[in-house]
Amino acid sequence: MKKIFAFIVGASISMGVVAQSALHFDSSAGVKSSMTVYDGTTVNFTAYERLFYVTNVEDSTYQYLNVYVPDGATQQTPIFLRTYVGGYMASPAAQPQAGDATGRALKEGYVVVIPGTRGRNSSVVADKVYAKAHKGIKKGQTIYTGRAPKAILDLKAAIRYLRHFDKEMPGDAERIITDGTSAGGAMSALMGATGNNPEYAELLKAMGAADERDDVFASVCYCPIIDLEHADMAYEWLFQQTDSRQALDDLHKGYTNELAAMFPAYLASLNLRKPDGTPLTADNYLDYIKSEIIRAAQIAKNAGADIPDSLGFTFSSSAGGMFAAPINGGARPQMQGGPRPQGMRPMRGGMGGKQVGEYITSLDMKKYMDYVVSTQALKGVPAFDSKIEGVNEASGENEEFGDWTGSSVNFTDFTAQKNNTTVSDAIRQNVRLMNPMSFIGDGKTTVAPHWYIRHGARDRDTAFPVPVNFATKLQNAGKDVNFLLSWNRPHSGDYALDELFQWIGEITK
Repeated sequence: MKKIFAFIVGASISMGVVAQSALHFDSSAGVKSSMTVYDGTTVNFTAYERLFYVTNVEDSTYQYLNVYVPDGATQQTPIFLRTYVGGYMASPAAQPQAGDATGRALKEGYVVVIPGTRGRNSSVVADKVYAKAHKGIKKGQTIYTGRAPKAILDLKAAIRYLRHFDKEMPGDAERIITDGTSAGGAMSALMGATGNNPEYAELLKAMGAADERDDVFASVCYCPIIDLEHADMAYEWLFQQTDSRQALDDLHKGYTNELAAMFPAYLASLNLRKPDGTPLTADNYLDYIKSEIIRAAQIAKNAGADIPDSLGFTFSSSAGGMFAAPINGGARPQMQGGPRPQGMRPMRGGMGGKQVGEYITSLDMKKYMDYVVSTQALKGVPAFDSKIEGVNEASGENEEFGDWTGSSVNFTDFTAQKNNTTVSDAIRQNVRLMNPMSFIGDGKTTVAPHWYIRHGARDRDTAFPVPVNFATKLQNAGKDVNFLLSWNRPHSGDYALDELFQWIGEITK
């Protein structure tokens, strides 16, 4: 926890926060620098750091952004905006990293922007001026500055800042590509799905954000933790069949069954359709998820990965010709009594210990989901709105929807009822503002036209239906969506960067 410090960047000061009379950007204030990226290439760039993106800065530790302009960038260069939010916690404005997407973006010649944002753990200590101005606040009291929806407000303000100085700053604010992982994936999804929505307008105005648009061109979302008010239903609907859930005590097994039974009605309310126009229903949804896992596994298999039948897969009987590509990541068959053709590897066992057919034809979902659970234990029940007095501890999401006092609150009717309470209208509105599903196709929002969404095929941090529903809703709304349940990936991001930046190159050319 930090004590608020004081400095002035314009007009006045309260609680030690920055109070600017106007937003600022000085094109002459950049610092020349360089970095060596993942492949040994040296990238030269100009850094503009600690740029406050609102005039009423509540928390000067986080509410600014850093901009990195590679040599050769122009006003037409796309902007790669990376958020490092994780766990809905505060995220300082970082510098680009050689081994992740920011370093790769600089190498590709894109302007890189890394905003800081408040989060559920960010706090300041009220000074005398602040306590006098706010009824019920005492000097020395801890103020939690980043509870929902503060993080997305900060990011929207950052986007507005980039638009405000678009003519002075290299980079094209009409071609902003956002990127994030986990809760950062949720932030990237929110930036892409809530552009210019009026429900955020007054909150942004109060912060002193620029009076500009905040829509973006494209969003990259790795394993986004979204749709929190329905995530518990989806989690239990998918995982209730596993041995892990069946081994629960009677109380928690009861929670699992209740939540799972609620998911079909929510799915029906979305009115989703598969790419061929077929309605997605509870009757065909598991098969749809199965087809997505098979598709991802087949892509990996074609690239040489070992896909064992022990995980529940069924394969075609043909194993291909003598000189076909390696099957399941193993070696090509060796010619009897003769040398191996150049480049062939010795025969070896893979995860399944044997070579099987060229094509995946089916998948036993029960066996597969037990495999997923074997790689990492499932979350408790409920997984997200977990706070039940005398039974479960609060989750990070319970903290996220708490208030400036640092409270943890229920945000779903299901768990609130277990505590004999209700969800207030204010909390419901904050939950809505933190869910990108709320705004797609509402007629009031400028949704990004391009989407790159990845969720690991063994990621259990949220259930597969959450990203599947999100991607499908965007597709149904006519958006360009590149979606994959990436084979054998856990909860992670910034992988397969060759593929990601090929996609970015295609949509920005």
